[in-house]
Amino acid sequence: MGLTIACTTYDCDNAAELASFYAQLLDHPVDPEASEFFATVGRESGMTPPLMFVKVPERTPGKNSIHLDLLATDLPAEIERALALGARHIGDFGEVGIKWTTLADPEGNLFDIATLP
Repeated sequence: MGLTIACTTYDCDNAAELASFYAQLLDHPVDPEASEFFATVGRESGMTPPLMFVKVPERTPGKNSIHLDLLATDLPAEIERALALGARHIGDFGEVGIKWTTLADPEGNLFDIATLP
């Protein structure tokens, strides 16, 4: 099928600070252009999967603060496949040219399936 792990995503209060912690822990650099709102570790150094940190205004009750972001070559087909396997549709989103769908696995853990422009 057409899914790969794009990154492991951390919802947090300060993306650059948390990225710095994990960068030091894993001995990989924080990628350029990190800010308090968004940062990645290992994307440019080839770590697989890289880590992504995203500032959220507040933790959503019931939402994982760490979740998988899966990258699809055919977003609608992969969403349908996940639903057929027992996932539950939570919502569709888009920002900065990236479209993604948030789903819950059979035990309620959230994950995203995305496609790049």
